[in-house]
Amino acid sequence: MDITFADKIVQITGAGSGFGRTAALEFSKAGAKLVLSDVNSTGLEETVRQLNIDPDRCLSLTCDISKPEDVSRMIQAGIEHFGQLDVAINNAGIAHTMARMAESSLEEFDRTMAVNVKGTFLCMKDELQQMAHQGHGVILNVASVAGLIGAPLAGAYTASKHAVIGLTKTAALEYARQNIRINAICPAFCHTPMVDNLIDGKEKRERDMSMAIPMGRLGSPEEIVNGMMWLCSDQNSFTTGQALAFDGGLTTG
Repeated sequence: MDITFADKIVQITGAGSGFGRTAALEFSKAGAKLVLSDVNSTGLEETVRQLNIDPDRCLSLTCDISKPEDVSRMIQAGIEHFGQLDVAINNAGIAHTMARMAESSLEEFDRTMAVNVKGTFLCMKDELQQMAHQGHGVILNVASVAGLIGAPLAGAYTASKHAVIGLTKTAALEYARQNIRINAICPAFCHTPMVDNLIDGKEKRERDMSMAIPMGRLGSPEEIVNGMMWLCSDQNSFTTGQALAFDGGLTTG
């Protein structure tokens, strides 16, 4: 299947590392024009450097998605630069210190919800307004297998990703007749900075994560981004409101 995004405008949050950086590179190869954002300006600059494309094809700006004014500024800047928004990948998110629920930090809970839930909601709110106005669009929210099942020691993160899936399904029902498709992708453990920070050189922790996955290994960012590209492509024209697991079989049984 030949997937192309030639001349399509693809917006990616959290593009400074992990899935976001890999997505920027792969969507660019497929012909997309990019609107990239991240709260980490250094990481974002490195992504743009690796892209090595004509500046007219890529707009990048620092954005904290938990702040409404940042989100509105990002989306409006992309529309002013490119004229429309075809695909929005709401990828930005954070994890927190692993702890049982009774020992979890209220501050970390609030911050996780502010970024992962409120931030996704704010992005979708402005994206949907633009897509409804132009009469088409695709939104892909990056959730997690933790949005489909429980995840011990990650209560706030798990709650936030369940909420992202709830937002996805609700918006998909509301906008299906307006030619807007909205799905969520739910990766298992992959070698991204977020997961590598959790492992932090602890071989047993990485081994335990791998053993939890029926395929016996962690995923790669490229494997997840391949799924993103199909979910956002014109070839996937009859799927909306779904939370698809890319998890090596983790949620199967």
